[in-house]
Amino acid sequence: MLGIFMYIFELKKELLVGFSLSILYITYYLVEVVKKPILICQEGDFRQFLEENVPLLSEHYWPTPWCVESRLQTVLGSLLRSRLLPPVKYHREVLQLSDGGQVALDWVRHEAGPARAVLLVLPGLTGSADADYVRCLAAAASALRAHCVVFNNRGLGGLPLTTPRLYCAVSHSDLAEVVRAVRSAAGDVPLLAAGVSLGGLILGHYLAEHGERAGVHAALAVSSPLDVEKGSESMERAPLNALLSYHMARNLRRTLHAHERLRAAPCDWSGVDRARSVREFDAAFTTKHFGFGSVDAYYRAATLRDKLAAVRVPLLCLCAADDPFQPLGAIPVAEAEAARSVALLVTARGGHIGFLEGWWPARGARDQYIARLAAQYFAGLLRHRELLHAAPDC
Repeated sequence: MLGIFMYIFELKKELLVGFSLSILYITYYLVEVVKKPILICQEGDFRQFLEENVPLLSEHYWPTPWCVESRLQTVLGSLLRSRLLPPVKYHREVLQLSDGGQVALDWVRHEAGPARAVLLVLPGLTGSADADYVRCLAAAASALRAHCVVFNNRGLGGLPLTTPRLYCAVSHSDLAEVVRAVRSAAGDVPLLAAGVSLGGLILGHYLAEHGERAGVHAALAVSSPLDVEKGSESMERAPLNALLSYHMARNLRRTLHAHERLRAAPCDWSGVDRARSVREFDAAFTTKHFGFGSVDAYYRAATLRDKLAAVRVPLLCLCAADDPFQPLGAIPVAEAEAARSVALLVTARGGHIGFLEGWWPARGARDQYIARLAAQYFAGLLRHRELLHAAPDC
């Protein structure tokens, strides 16, 4: 009998400890994790538009309770969406570039009536039209009743290289040719652009370089490292961030080795094969391929922090304060506040292109946080066309 009482006592003690830990975690989740996003934007018409037309700004972001850690959000967000979201059927157009290179434009055309716009999507570092986050943005385009076209960088999307040249954060000349081609195909409807990670960085450089001459009417950047210099420091931190950097470097090495034509390009091939981080890869390949004196010089050129003031197109940047590649301390808050056409939307959690929500985050593509933000933001601009950039004729 004494043994039974002791067993019940121990069981109650374990239940009490479990209950106490649950209460502590729920308190932590509600106080430290669930927060409204922060809007960083200069006072004026653009800020007022965002506050009145993007409901997500006034709503708390509820990260998946069992997946609030930034690296988990980053990895599981990609894994779950890749496996659970249905693939998108594209119609491919191959665009020949002025230097003899070629890129693939993958189209999803809106068939139910006339299209209201075209959404041009720029994937991330080694991403293509099949990337999970691209499926979310394609769903947002469908909600907008817009055509969607995905710009696959040189050497990606299964398209062979026709010149010994790849791409990097500052190689926005290809995007300029893509914008002209898509504008020509789109006709009179607005051209919207959404770039993810490196794609948003390339888009930002294009917008800053072209200023008033930019050929898009509005833009969105998701998890783009606006300050590459500070972001690279965070990316290399051991152990967890360094593991993500190793994975990305491995994907970059695979991209290079898939194209025999690159053997003729300036490159430290032994350094590429030894690269165990993005920084080591950039030192061995990117700096030499694009003529930079050092990896630090490349990262200075790739940083958008001091170029945001030159952007004239409405640009909303979705960032997470816990992004392992751009944590809160690396987000250029002061520069964004001084830029008249730029706004940062900063969630407390979300990782890098994670932004998972709900107990089971495998919701449909259109209901993903990234898709909802894109749909709300661009739909609002299509209702208030006076805020769209007056893009020049092609």
